[in-house]
Amino acid sequence: MNRVLLTLNERSDELINATLTHIQISLLSLIIALVIAIPLGIYLSYHKKFAEFIIGLSGVMQTVPSLALLGLLIPFVGIGTTPAVIALVVYALLPILRNTYTGLNGVDPIYTLAARAMGMNWAKRLLKIQLPLAMPVIMAGVRTAMVLIIATATLAALIGAGGLGELILLGLDRNDNALILLGAIPAALLAIGFDYLLRKISVLKLKQILACFIGVIIVFGGLNLALNHQSKGLVIAGKLGSEPEILINIYKILIHDEMPDLKIELKSGLGKTSFVFNALRSNDIDIYPEFSGTAVVSLLKQAPKSGGANAVYQQAKDGLKSEFDIITLGQMKYNNTYAIAVKKDFADKFGLKNISDLNHVQDKIIAGFTREFNDRDDGYKGLKDSYGFEFKKVVLLEPKLRYTALKNGEVNLIDAYATDSELQRYNLVVLKDDRNFFPPYQGFAMVKASMLEKYPKLETALNKLNGKISDEQMRKMNYDVAVNGKDAHDVALKFLQEIGLKK
Repeated sequence: MNRVLLTLNERSDELINATLTHIQISLLSLIIALVIAIPLGIYLSYHKKFAEFIIGLSGVMQTVPSLALLGLLIPFVGIGTTPAVIALVVYALLPILRNTYTGLNGVDPIYTLAARAMGMNWAKRLLKIQLPLAMPVIMAGVRTAMVLIIATATLAALIGAGGLGELILLGLDRNDNALILLGAIPAALLAIGFDYLLRKISVLKLKQILACFIGVIIVFGGLNLALNHQSKGLVIAGKLGSEPEILINIYKILIHDEMPDLKIELKSGLGKTSFVFNALRSNDIDIYPEFSGTAVVSLLKQAPKSGGANAVYQQAKDGLKSEFDIITLGQMKYNNTYAIAVKKDFADKFGLKNISDLNHVQDKIIAGFTREFNDRDDGYKGLKDSYGFEFKKVVLLEPKLRYTALKNGEVNLIDAYATDSELQRYNLVVLKDDRNFFPPYQGFAMVKASMLEKYPKLETALNKLNGKISDEQMRKMNYDVAVNGKDAHDVALKFLQEIGLKK
């Protein structure tokens, strides 16, 4: 508990911003869902032959996994708030639509008959009789939808929409339970609070309920308009992990030195390779750090050329420019290649020094791999073909959780990156890639050519990193952020000062 309170004190501003963003996304999604679902429910109550199909269709849409839906939306609407809100609206439709339809059909016909006898037309019957009587059932659906939205909105952080999910993802990445709780507890409290508030609103008269929702629309509509009119500036993003976060802070500092008046926004922990790359292609972000091996194998779908790190970098540089009009800048020195790691006692027990040594213990290996490594041609798919083994079992884990699983003995082998701080932290043994399967992974910045034309000084700023940052320097910075809990910006600034790129 002391650790949670300390983290709360350190990140209070971040928590407030994340909570406000979470509320904004949730309320916007709820309002859009209400505007769609309630009129549709009213329509279906008068056209019952379509009801089963449309309500069933909304149920089918809700079964689509949220991450899959977010991934499908990115190529069409990019990253950020828009795809997050669309996904949340999809999940909120069913309870509101079903309860609207059920509530209206549950109104005793005697009331509508009496209203008709009094000369009321259908609109008056709906507004004065049916909706007021059905409102408790409708509001029950709204309450369910709101709780569902707040819970699911934590995943919006994966695509750069912000919210409390950013703290949860950061906690998972750093293996920090205090950060996880700092995001999870407010999300739970928001769900409870909004459920209570909506329960109180549900007992009001119809006009009062409408006035409440109209007020929310006006307030948050104004906020959205104000935010949308702000200049975008330059958006620098990074994948999950401490290393991308450090690199994007280095980029920001160097760019700010060249263009001090330029507004720069950082989006860390944006997701896996495909998410971030699609965001760059759709102009939702402007710069992100990538690696030569990843660019060649995963983005260009090519086999790495022989000839060493420079040859693979040149292959990535030429391919990205010709296929995607993307420029590579700031070719760094370190090689963040994939690695296969085991605990020291496991390596000593079976005499493991090289990856090829795993052939004689493959029936004992329970591997913990990231989903990306498991599915990549330069990952486990290609590794088992190159070395001729098939492990007994593969468990798919989030990047930081695989270290915890290895430490706890739930797996006995993991994939890693050569500059991961956890290799040092847990005294792990990295097996030598004796068949040189893994291609070089030199880091560089990827920038759209159009952005470089707009801001030509980006080339000067980012190319200052050419030949800079050794394996050891990167590993130390990762250790400072991931293990010692230092701020990524402070670590980046200190490093640039040490190598003379910042006074």
